[in-house]
Amino acid sequence: MGNRQQVFTVTGSVSPEKLGVVLPHEHVLVDFIGADRVSRSRYDPEEVYRVALPYLQRLRQAGCRTLAECTPAYLGRDPRLLQRLSRASGLYILTNTGWYGAANDKYLPARAYSLTAEQIAAEWIAEAQKGIEGTGIRPGFIKIGVDPEPSEVDMRLLEAAALAHRKTGLTIASHTGPGAAARKQIERLEQVGVRPSAFIWVHAQMEGDKSIHVWAAERGAWVEFDGVSPETVEQHVELILHLRQKGLLSRVLVSHDAGWYQVGEPNGGTFREYTTLWTHLIPALRKAGFSDGEIEQLTAKNPQRAFAGG
Repeated sequence: MGNRQQVFTVTGSVSPEKLGVVLPHEHVLVDFIGADRVSRSRYDPEEVYRVALPYLQRLRQAGCRTLAECTPAYLGRDPRLLQRLSRASGLYILTNTGWYGAANDKYLPARAYSLTAEQIAAEWIAEAQKGIEGTGIRPGFIKIGVDPEPSEVDMRLLEAAALAHRKTGLTIASHTGPGAAARKQIERLEQVGVRPSAFIWVHAQMEGDKSIHVWAAERGAWVEFDGVSPETVEQHVELILHLRQKGLLSRVLVSHDAGWYQVGEPNGGTFREYTTLWTHLIPALRKAGFSDGEIEQLTAKNPQRAFAGG
């Protein structure tokens, strides 16, 4: 799978191996007001920049090279802000195209209900090819969201993502959670000719049945355990160990789902650190017997391959 494939960051395209150590699922800014009211006028980008930058600088110092920012359109996606933060922190940052159908579709634009999968995909493909909202900044992946019992519109987003992937090569990251919804999406993608290796099962740690993690990884999907925090380290080590025992470490992604300058809260509320991987999880994995090579696979090689798409 080619070093010829380029990954789009907010500051331009790079080859996958240049991404270094990658956090595949983080946020800088989110606005939960809803698709009908979301607007950039609701926050001061200077303040967000001031709050977020020290966290991103600490992350770069910890040894991370790339952060995938998973806030989709209508939830506070701001490519220009990410571009500024990328340049100031020395991190590569990926932004995304796609729409978010989880949370009972509160974050979907009204037109989502009347558009076909082809029409939705056309909007995402245009962003991928020409850049987002006239910025020239191109998305590095497709981000969608589905409810635990995916609705008709959720599945239409998945169809749109499949069409957009086929046209652009961008990987599909789907906010999912429970395994039944993951299985449904992976099976549907296979039916329409998209390999599971183009699919990231986001929030897979929310599924308690480890056999579904094994099933998804065996199909070739990326199984992402992204809620890493000091409190969850033990759970994460156990989940990763289980897939390693099954010979499936090559399908695992890990991240914090942290950050979160929350629009509408004073100073953005409580911003969460991006460094728990280095302070807590990696030491715990070493203690559990993981080699340097396995840790490199988990933190660098796997996410590089995941975002190389193709």
